[in-house]
Amino acid sequence: MKKVMIIEDAPTIREELTLLLTNEGYQTAAVTDFTDVERQVQAASPDLILLDLGLPGRDGLSLCAGIRKFSRIPIILVTGRDTANDELLALSLGGDDYITKPYNIPVLLARIRAVLRRSGEPAGPDTLQAAGLTLHLSRGTASANGQTADLSRNELKILACLMSHTGQIVSREDLIEALWDNKIYIDDNTLSVNMTRLRGKLSEIGLPGLIKTRRGMGYQL
Repeated sequence: MKKVMIIEDAPTIREELTLLLTNEGYQTAAVTDFTDVERQVQAASPDLILLDLGLPGRDGLSLCAGIRKFSRIPIILVTGRDTANDELLALSLGGDDYITKPYNIPVLLARIRAVLRRSGEPAGPDTLQAAGLTLHLSRGTASANGQTADLSRNELKILACLMSHTGQIVSREDLIEALWDNKIYIDDNTLSVNMTRLRGKLSEIGLPGLIKTRRGMGYQL
């Protein structure tokens, strides 16, 4: 049984999510004390986190970044904030998905299933190398020129897909298929957000321009 941790300060929403997920067969753990959430995450060791952004005393974005320092547990941001900047920042800090309130229950459940399914997929070869870049799948890092960048799960999958097809054009549709099992629930802009963030990290380790955009066709390494 998969365990979902609910980090939501509104009691009504927290109880609604707890009941919904319990009825769907998930084990749940709900945070009610927000003074040391990272410790509670480590103690509970959930399979997935539903994280609200507007938490008392600490912004959920800061908490997301804090969790990413010690864990790659999938995180879905569930929030009333619906601007592109909020979504971009949430994904750049390690969020795996972003859902705005009021959420559609079937869509929320579908996203949870998809994220859990992706997190349980086998990683394949542990190391990929191409164009002077080394990708460590189990560590979630990319290395080049003596420097290393930590990657989110989505960044890791994008780079692994491109490196597995070095020299070939990979379409946006194929990347979306690799990242998300059901394209119906995915905003095409989410791929662009992840790609922009990944390119920034590659630039930081000395590989600017490594991922090329082939207009109208996709991306190429």
